[in-house]
Amino acid sequence: MSGQTDDPTSTVDAVSVSKLVKRYGDMLALDYFDLNVRQGEIFGLLGPNGSGKTTAINCILALLSFDEGSVRVFGEPISPTSYALKRRIGIVPQNVAVFNELTVQENIDYFCSLYAPDRTRRRELVSEALDFVDLNDYRGYRPSKLSGGLLRRLNIACGIAHKPDLIFFDEPTVAVDPQSRNAILKGIQRLNREGATVIYTSHYMEEVEQICDRILIMDHGRYLALGTAEELKTMIDTGERISIETDDLGGHANAADTTLERLRTLPFVASADYDGHELTVNCRRGDHNLIDILQLLEQTGTHIGHLSSRQPTLNDVFLELTGTALRD
Repeated sequence: MSGQTDDPTSTVDAVSVSKLVKRYGDMLALDYFDLNVRQGEIFGLLGPNGSGKTTAINCILALLSFDEGSVRVFGEPISPTSYALKRRIGIVPQNVAVFNELTVQENIDYFCSLYAPDRTRRRELVSEALDFVDLNDYRGYRPSKLSGGLLRRLNIACGIAHKPDLIFFDEPTVAVDPQSRNAILKGIQRLNREGATVIYTSHYMEEVEQICDRILIMDHGRYLALGTAEELKTMIDTGERISIETDDLGGHANAADTTLERLRTLPFVASADYDGHELTVNCRRGDHNLIDILQLLEQTGTHIGHLSSRQPTLNDVFLELTGTALRD
């Protein structure tokens, strides 16, 4: 996990959003949306496409006006001209935003210059950013010559070179190889350990579980749930999922439907399905007895092959809360 601070004297949130409303004509993009991000945490902001995540982030960054509510960053209201406050913020967008005409080093230097005008200091920052994303060997390359993973690293370097206190990462690992993804996640955790507060959006649930201290799920512009990954899993009715390989559910071809109905009458079973080769039983949250399922199958003459079970995932939480499954 990341380095979330437990310092009781740190009372000012990094981001505080209260009752935020944003309309586009008749469409309500943010519906009295609330969000509080503590200093020193990695905070996951999750929602299906069109849920309002991007609108909320743009309002926090004062890139977009809103109709009602308030936004404060490090305790201060933010506006388009809050330049001192904006110098404390870094943004790593989902779409790589660099200049193909400039080299790797020149790109980092350009974006850093927007926050750090002193050239001597900027040289130090650019050098540190190159070291941080391990792009020293590519400093003279143009972006078109970089692989997808290296291009993502450059995108990160451009967003964090000025050493911001608050960093937004918008799906930074899309379409990169596993090695690059691991390097990016470790880099985000290192930035957090060094003091940065991180707001992280992703559709890859295993990443969110790996690095986020707390997670907020939103949809239709509204706050749905907030907590750690484990806390969120206790908020849904979905429990353990049991999968059993068998080609003869019920002992013979015509008995499968009857066996399924018997399984569905067990008080802890939410659903039971059979595709001709695999039986899937979804249990409700809480205590249940796997032995009851196995005994019932044994009574019906079912031959049991490989058996596996898994606890609910963030994707299950998402599906139950929003009706939309994400990548897992």
